[in-house]
Amino acid sequence: MAMSAAHVLVVAGSDSSGGAGIARDIETISAFGVKTCLAVTAVTVQTHEAVSRVDLCAPEMVEAQMLAALSANRVTAIKIGMLGAGETVERVAAILRANADIPVVLDPVIASSSGRALLAEDAIETMREKLMPLCSLVTPNLPELALLTREEEAECEADRHAQAGRMLAGGVRALLVKGGHARGVRAVDTLFRADGPPLHFDGPRLPGAMRGTGCMLASAVAADLARGDALEASVRTAKTHLSERWLAA
Repeated sequence: MAMSAAHVLVVAGSDSSGGAGIARDIETISAFGVKTCLAVTAVTVQTHEAVSRVDLCAPEMVEAQMLAALSANRVTAIKIGMLGAGETVERVAAILRANADIPVVLDPVIASSSGRALLAEDAIETMREKLMPLCSLVTPNLPELALLTREEEAECEADRHAQAGRMLAGGVRALLVKGGHARGVRAVDTLFRADGPPLHFDGPRLPGAMRGTGCMLASAVAADLARGDALEASVRTAKTHLSERWLAA
């Protein structure tokens, strides 16, 4: 019998330092009062400075974990992080197609903050073409957006809008383009949607640095969607949560 409480199914890799990955996901989703179930895609050895080893789970193992989690719990949102390999991307996409009523937030993890590749180069196109159109929201930072569009990193707002427009034209439903890598005293994230004008979420650039902010933001959006809120409201709530968590760290 499936558990009746709302769950977010997290499909992502582990981080032995606890600074990112599944550790951050569970921490964030729990803060919203929502339960978590898991499909582990990779086991990594890393500190807060560098990744020294990545062992990917077999694609069929990731698939089996997802199917078990979906059968055991009332999953009301799915959060996807590191996938690692093209076949894993394809198997995850197949499960999403069979569960199209569940909102999905994809944090397109392509490389670690220290620069280590976390997604095979030939899997980027698979993610863009087969997985992203199935997701309710994709949350790239500026370097990830550049890799996904196969272009140079956007240096101004017009470039970001152009790259996001090309992603939407390719079938992506909604993009939250994160402005943390941009310059300036204000940090602006922009929500681009196929069915509406862009929405800007403007705030002061927070001091210092914290790992796992991408994981936290995507997980917070997924947790709020799991509680039944609409996308715009969930993004706004997630941004507030991230700012409060950062300042409390």
